[in-house]
Amino acid sequence: MQQRIVEIASDGIHLSAFRGFMRISRADEELGRVPFADIGAVILRGHGSTLSVNLCTRLSDAGAPLVICGSNQSPASLLWPVRGHYEQGRRMEAQAEASRPLRKRAWRDLVSAKIAAQAAVLEATTGKDARLDRMAREVKSGDSDNLEAQAARRYWNALFGPDFLRDRQAEGINSALNYGYTVLRAGTARSILAAGLHPSLSIHHTSRGDALRLADDLMEPFRPWLDLLVWRMTREEPVSELTSAMKGHLAEVLTLDLPGTDGVSPIQIWLDRLALSWAKICMGEAGKLDLPGQPSPLELST
Repeated sequence: MQQRIVEIASDGIHLSAFRGFMRISRADEELGRVPFADIGAVILRGHGSTLSVNLCTRLSDAGAPLVICGSNQSPASLLWPVRGHYEQGRRMEAQAEASRPLRKRAWRDLVSAKIAAQAAVLEATTGKDARLDRMAREVKSGDSDNLEAQAARRYWNALFGPDFLRDRQAEGINSALNYGYTVLRAGTARSILAAGLHPSLSIHHTSRGDALRLADDLMEPFRPWLDLLVWRMTREEPVSELTSAMKGHLAEVLTLDLPGTDGVSPIQIWLDRLALSWAKICMGEAGKLDLPGQPSPLELST
């Protein structure tokens, strides 16, 4: 079942547990309920909101991360369950002991998939870039030539114009990207926890202060599909301030279908498969990451 990303953006909201539901209320008025079984993650942006300890426990039991965002839409804090997969201990040990060559090969495959997705997005929007197609095939172990950065420079300017600069602190398009990546990161964190992995034990990212380094690794091939949603949004109206409708549209990134050998599946399912495949690689039970293919330009245009 596809689970929902629940966003709380208003101040004065109180979140609590009531039987099998997360109850959303303001003062004494109940505004709504969401079954815990339907929650994929909760994103909390209303800094004047409150929540109960019992709610945190129930979200943890449901395996749903609680993400608290800063003013720039990026995650500032994350609450995740300490009880996870039944093999969590063994998998985390294997994850911590993953060799450098193993991690470099995995990073190569993630970067290659990301650049291939960027090429597919450009072909469906602003025009085919044959150089990106070649870059996707030329990525070496560990991305020793840093093709990810080279591809990003071509990609951003082609998608959003020569004056666009990716800046996490900026407003407009950057704010929309920040919000969408937060949704994508929350979905990735959930998949990592479900696979019995630790989100800080990364494949490539090395930021000392980031507790979600593995999420940053595994979400890379899926970022271009969020970029596509933002591009489509900017075609309809300029993005100055994110509206509820815009955020709801961006939250749909986890439901976008991508193809594979067994048919199409939503991105959240692909994230589950990708995290599980990395767990199996670390345990010596699989040889490569389970990554999606690219939709055709015709499919992306609909």
